[in-house]
Amino acid sequence: MDNAQNQNNQIALFKGKRIRKTIYKKEWWFSVVDVVQALVDQADDYTARKYWNKLAQRLREEGSEVVINCHQLKLLAPDGKMRETDCANTEGMFRIIQSIPSPKAEPLKRWLAKVGYERIQEIENPELATKRTKMLYKLKGYPEDWIEKRMRGIAVREELTDEWQKRGAQEQKDFEILTAEISKATFGITPSQYKKVKGIKQENLRDHMDDFELILTMLGERTTTEIHRTKDSQGVPKLKDDARVGGQIAGTARKQIERKLGRSIISNNNFLQNRKKLKK
Repeated sequence: MDNAQNQNNQIALFKGKRIRKTIYKKEWWFSVVDVVQALVDQADDYTARKYWNKLAQRLREEGSEVVINCHQLKLLAPDGKMRETDCANTEGMFRIIQSIPSPKAEPLKRWLAKVGYERIQEIENPELATKRTKMLYKLKGYPEDWIEKRMRGIAVREELTDEWQKRGAQEQKDFEILTAEISKATFGITPSQYKKVKGIKQENLRDHMDDFELILTMLGERTTTEIHRTKDSQGVPKLKDDARVGGQIAGTARKQIERKLGRSIISNNNFLQNRKKLKK
């Protein structure tokens, strides 16, 4: 839901099957391999990929444009890394599904249509997306005050990534570099190092942050956004300099808080785990 790795990348479930999806050109794009695996009950990603490669070859030979309209988009792989994966939008997935004989095709079509329709609703009325996200956090057991901070953090993050895109950051790697720059200056570690501290791999880092961590993250990102606008920075190198300065301002606040509290702000546990321990 946020940061370059997970702002738009999500894992959906279709009857227990894991289907990765991401927002590209303001619509949902789905992992073709994941959909193929759900349809034909392949044992793993490797066999599903082989099935898709053969199907793609046949479709090309038939002159179908389905494969041409697929895009290689970065999705979170089982090994925890962002890897390029063949993806298709809702229309493309319908056409691919029609090429695969499977009794599961019709329910999957209805599921895809529902997801696509919900995305259109969210574009027309962003408040719906916010409500859905709040509900998901509430069902997971997060308290209302944490959810409010988390939602505000998502808004701050989206504002920042919009600025990056306008000012020359286009590739996934650009967003990762800029995000890491703010994190290093704010907390002294990159997001990947931060995940190791918390003992998580594929999960969303910010969903594991406590109040202080979320607030400092917002401070660094909101400050960076304002610096970009004030300096009218253009190009990744200048954006990177701004990101470092924005992070340093949040980092200074972190160090002052830590001196007063006599402990590190960086928590090495899941926020919900810590909350449960306190209740016990």
